[in-house]
Amino acid sequence: MGSDGQMTLGDTIFKHKTKKVRRIYNGQVLAGFAGSTADAIALLERFEKKLQEFSGNLLKASVELAKEWRTDRALRQLQAMLIVANKNQILVISGNGDVIQPDDNIAAIGSGGPIALAVAKALYKHTNLTADQIVKEAIEISGEISIYSNQDVYVETIE
Repeated sequence: MGSDGQMTLGDTIFKHKTKKVRRIYNGQVLAGFAGSTADAIALLERFEKKLQEFSGNLLKASVELAKEWRTDRALRQLQAMLIVANKNQILVISGNGDVIQPDDNIAAIGSGGPIALAVAKALYKHTNLTADQIVKEAIEISGEISIYSNQDVYVETIE
C-alpha cells in the first residue's frame, strides 16, 4: 500500500511529505486514508478499536466501522475514506456505508486515485513488476497529472 505525500487545503499545497499509510494491529494491517486529515485519523482510531474488538478480522471490523460511520450522527459528518489491508485482502471503506473488496485486489482513493488505479491496473496486467513497484509507479504517474498529488511516494508492505 502506498501514498503520495501531498496535503492540500483547498487549492493550496500545505505539505509535501505527509504519511497517509499507517501500520496498525501490531503491524499486521495497513490502513491508508484520503480526505480531511483529522477526520481520517479519527476513523483510523475507531477502525483499530474495531480490529481489537473482532480479533483482527479485517472484514468484520470494516463492516462494523462502516455501519457505525453511516448511522452515528457525528461520524456521518466525517469527510474521509479508508483503504485497509492485511496479507489476504484489501478493502475500501466509505462514509456511505461501502465496504468494497476489489475483484483484482487493486484499489485507490483520493483525488489522484482514479489515475493511480488505472495505471496500477495496466501495469499489473501488462508487466512483471512487483506489487510495490506497481504502487510506486502508479503514484508517481498520478503525481505528474493530478494537481492534488505529488511524487513523494511512501510504500508499506506486509510480509
